[in-house]
Amino acid sequence: MARVFITGSSDGLGLMAGQLLSREGHEVVAHVRNESRAAVTKSALPQASAVVVGDLSTLAGMREVAKVANTTGRFDAVIHNAAVGSAEGHRVTPDNLSHVFAINVLAPYVLTALIELPERLVYMSSGMHRGGRAGLEDLQWEHRRWSGSQAYSDSKLFVAALGAAVARHRGDVCSNAVDPGWVATKMGGPSAPDDLEMGYVTQAWLAVSADPEAQVSGRFFFHKHAVQSHPSMHDECFQEALLSACAALSGLELFATGRD
Repeated sequence: MARVFITGSSDGLGLMAGQLLSREGHEVVAHVRNESRAAVTKSALPQASAVVVGDLSTLAGMREVAKVANTTGRFDAVIHNAAVGSAEGHRVTPDNLSHVFAINVLAPYVLTALIELPERLVYMSSGMHRGGRAGLEDLQWEHRRWSGSQAYSDSKLFVAALGAAVARHRGDVCSNAVDPGWVATKMGGPSAPDDLEMGYVTQAWLAVSADPEAQVSGRFFFHKHAVQSHPSMHDECFQEALLSACAALSGLELFATGRD
């Protein structure tokens, strides 16, 4: 049995992955944004051993989620599922960060830095990452005209590169990115054409499976198959620049002494 922490598991793919893992006998710790979502999640996922509450749009909330998650015990896997989509307007967080960047990129970075490192990490990306821009000069969209689609695509490239950077720095960890497909969730919309089941099965499989195909690192997966990603995902210079940018924004070094 594995212990798995899933961010953003109040609904959608995160909840479905949690339900699947629970049915398979694994221990799931869920995460939700606020107390009202916690009540709904406890009903939808009653097998969860704990529900961590915290807003991943703020640095204080990210730190609190990591702190509370660590108090529940060490995890065998963490699935970084929480995200906002391409329809987001240009919102700025209390930390003066783009809302999309804060949740989709900086939160996984901060949680990776602060949660005791598990054996497996799964970062939820998107097929739209292939349209991402591998540029870091205006991460918070202060100087460009806002495009929700581009901001989302960029964020999903960044989080895929984060997963690859962890894989490169930590050979003792299986760290991978996943494209769940365009599936019929609240974010994807009811007409989304891809296989919904494979969207959540793949992340759960990477988190716990004994299959040799799941015990790899630094890959980009779609429906349980490693596929080609945006080339910048594996660009070491880009990875290091992204890590430096996230460190400057969060005040946390991901690979500080004792973690690298």
